[in-house]
Amino acid sequence: MSVAKKDYKRITTKSLIEMKANGEKISMLTAYDYTMAKIVDSSGVDVILVGDSASNVMAGHETTLPITLDQMIYHASSVVRAAERALVVVDLPFGSYQSDPREALRSSIRIMKESGGHAVKLEGGKEIKESIKKILNAGIPVMGHLGLTPQSIYKFGTYTVRAKEEAEAEKLIEDAKMLEKVGCFALVLEKIPSSLAKKVAETISIPVIGIGAGSGVDGQVLVLHDMIGMTHEFSPRFLRRYMNLYEDMTKAIGQYVDDVKSVDFPNANEQY
Repeated sequence: MSVAKKDYKRITTKSLIEMKANGEKISMLTAYDYTMAKIVDSSGVDVILVGDSASNVMAGHETTLPITLDQMIYHASSVVRAAERALVVVDLPFGSYQSDPREALRSSIRIMKESGGHAVKLEGGKEIKESIKKILNAGIPVMGHLGLTPQSIYKFGTYTVRAKEEAEAEKLIEDAKMLEKVGCFALVLEKIPSSLAKKVAETISIPVIGIGAGSGVDGQVLVLHDMIGMTHEFSPRFLRRYMNLYEDMTKAIGQYVDDVKSVDFPNANEQY
């Protein structure tokens, strides 16, 4: 059943908590540059995630690990200049927060000051608790991320569904409660059983955003390039492609090449 939406002129962390309380689902998409972020924002998306997935879709790396803090700030600043309504959340990249809470704070301050982002996102539970507390104590909003955590891919060794076993599921629930208790404003759950994700969303008061976590959570996030079909090799079960932009763009560019070769472009009306 659909819920009447409140008209938010600007989405804040408080807005998301209100949306959960009112039963309104939260929409979230990634963006990495000004032009795409402008389209996403004007389309009514609530949260724009400047994801470290830029390492994959923008730079062509196999994992999210290579992207640097400087590169994340560059992408985030481009997105912030485009966003007029959406809350902009920026991933802290691998190596910028895990080992030292003071380094985590320095990284977060750089993102907030140099990009203008509205919040940061970190992967992990109790093992990064002190880093999260340090960031929150400085007044910087934090979004958590549990389940499949791509920055730990070499630890897991696979991108398969997480928390299917009871022990890992119990740890995930405890980590979610901890993230809520220390002050995170929201939580992403990636690629876990839908029944577990629903249980987490019902257990904690902060919004739970799912990706491959079923419909029982408070909102959904997808990588923009996957959702609009710019990428075509990646086809997990949770991905719904709303366009096939790869095919459309390939066809259009091919036609451009043909028109240039045949001197059909530019025609008489396309010259000065």
